[in-house]
Amino acid sequence: MGIALARRPVQPVTLVRPHAAARAARFFVEKFPGRSMYAVKANPSPDLLKVLWESGITHYDVASIGEVRLVAETLPDATLCFMHPVKAPEAIAEAYHTHGVRVFSLDSLEELTKIMDATDDATDLTLCVRLRVSSEHSKLSLASKFGAAPGETKELLFAARQAADALGICFHVGSQAMTPEAYANAIERVRAAIVEAGVTVDVVDVGGGFPSSYPGMEPPPLERYFATIHRAFESLPISYSAELWAEPGRALCAEYSSLIVRVERRRGDELYINDGAYGALFDAAHLGWQFPVRLLREPDSNARDMDFSFYGPTCDDMDHMAGPFPLPADTRAGDYIEIGMLGAYGAAMRTGFNGFTNGETVIVDDEPMVSLYAAPARRVASGNVVTL
Repeated sequence: MGIALARRPVQPVTLVRPHAAARAARFFVEKFPGRSMYAVKANPSPDLLKVLWESGITHYDVASIGEVRLVAETLPDATLCFMHPVKAPEAIAEAYHTHGVRVFSLDSLEELTKIMDATDDATDLTLCVRLRVSSEHSKLSLASKFGAAPGETKELLFAARQAADALGICFHVGSQAMTPEAYANAIERVRAAIVEAGVTVDVVDVGGGFPSSYPGMEPPPLERYFATIHRAFESLPISYSAELWAEPGRALCAEYSSLIVRVERRRGDELYINDGAYGALFDAAHLGWQFPVRLLREPDSNARDMDFSFYGPTCDDMDHMAGPFPLPADTRAGDYIEIGMLGAYGAAMRTGFNGFTNGETVIVDDEPMVSLYAAPARRVASGNVVTL
């Protein structure tokens, strides 16, 4: 609150909480029963990458040659895993020969051929065959674009086994999986694929999808996800030395940042704010995502909450966030609002459309508005913003 009231910024202000990202990383490192690698696409901030590294995350899921270069430059000792199933041959070659990438995913025989050609038939590859699995338990489906279908997996697994030093199977249950059963069901698909192909599997990668907490989307404790995954993994027909991997993105960075915006106009239950669909609020506009909000005013408003929708600053009708966003009924132009849980995909999706850009970024040490990792008494933060 101090930042908004003292500085009265004209542009949006991003608040980053390194301690929150560090806490999430330590939680996964200590409690997930395998290896956790950060999905860089969720938030590619170099500062965040360093926080995660210092907190024990040593492996990074990269999805483009740009992400490969970024992580290689930022964290020279990190292990990079190129987990996009469709890659340019030039990207594969640079990743392998220049940046030391040895882990690649694929979901077709064509991609396998491409990988082998681009790496000059390398013999030190870990090849992870991506299976298509259901996204029925997730808020955002990832079931249509990638993944080998049941009739394609036997031949592909057998061919990859012949080419790979280590063979993996991976999948993605979709973003924001709201029940651990999503992973149990997907691992049953892994079981069927292994039995059908009759191959030795060295890695099972359960992908991402680990949820964070948003209004109307309060997931079970993450420990339940880990326990379900561990039981299912232990029951697979694989060797004792096989490794379990995961690719958390949102779960590691959602609590990392929030955004302070200013109300430029009020029209009934619509608030015109200075950030939106082409800024940090892409998910709110295009996916109907609801984020926690609070009015930053001193003294606090005594008005009851009412539901608002937001318009962003651009000249585009699509720059609209339906919400609902509950705020005091006397919210008005000139007020400041904090929008929480924007560490995942907020900064990553930001554009400069129409000339509207982000303003200052400030490190703060208060708690996120919601946390899956803080002690129960502190799961909802107090509302004060403290600068360092």
